[in-house]
Order: sequence, then C-alpha cells, then structure tokens
Amino acid sequence: MRNQPKYNFFKNTGYALSGLKDLVQNETSFKLELLIAVILIPVIIFIDLGLIQKLLMFTSLMGLLIAEAINSSIERVVDLVTLDYNKMAGRAKDVGSTIVFLSIVLFIVTWAMLLKELL
Repeated sequence: MRNQPKYNFFKNTGYALSGLKDLVQNETSFKLELLIAVILIPVIIFIDLGLIQKLLMFTSLMGLLIAEAINSSIERVVDLVTLDYNKMAGRAKDVGSTIVFLSIVLFIVTWAMLLKELL
C-alpha cells in the first residue's frame, strides 16, 4: 500500500502549477505551442462562429498543450530510467511524439474545417 497523503485541492493545484512552470522554463516545444495558444485564444473569442465551433477550436488548441505535456513527461521518465540507448526507451519516446503529431493533425483539421465556414 502506498503511503500517500490525503487529497488537498490547494496542494495539488500547487503541484500542477509547478509542473506548468517547469514546462514553460524547460520545454521549447511547449513554449512555442503556448505562444500559439496565447495568440489564437483572442481569435476564438472574436471570430464570427457559434459557441460549439468555438469550443471545438479551443479544445483542439488545448489538446496540443496537453499532448506536449504528456510527451514531456514520457521523455523525462524514460531519461530517468536510462540515458543509454535502449530500443524500448526509443519506442516509448516515439509514441510520445506520435501523441503530439496526432494532436497537431487534429488541431489543423479542426481549425481548417471551421474557418472554411467563414469563407
């Protein structure tokens, strides 16, 4: 049985913000995607589309950040286990990259289809 402290909303929020701060400080890809999100969120707010379309745009944009966070955590765990080349470690990192790639495809397809409605 794990020795785990009781759930505390404020401590857990602090852990999450600490992780976000670490991503911003140490992950170039996350910084770039966060910059894209900061630029595109006002576009979502002011664009002439319905609420559901805006939510789809926002969700696909946030999915990009979530995927990058997952990929970064996979890479860190793999690097914690071994810094030597290992075929399985490489495969794990490749799967993390696939998560990011698929989220980018989802983002591009979602935005392209919804912005097409404006033309």
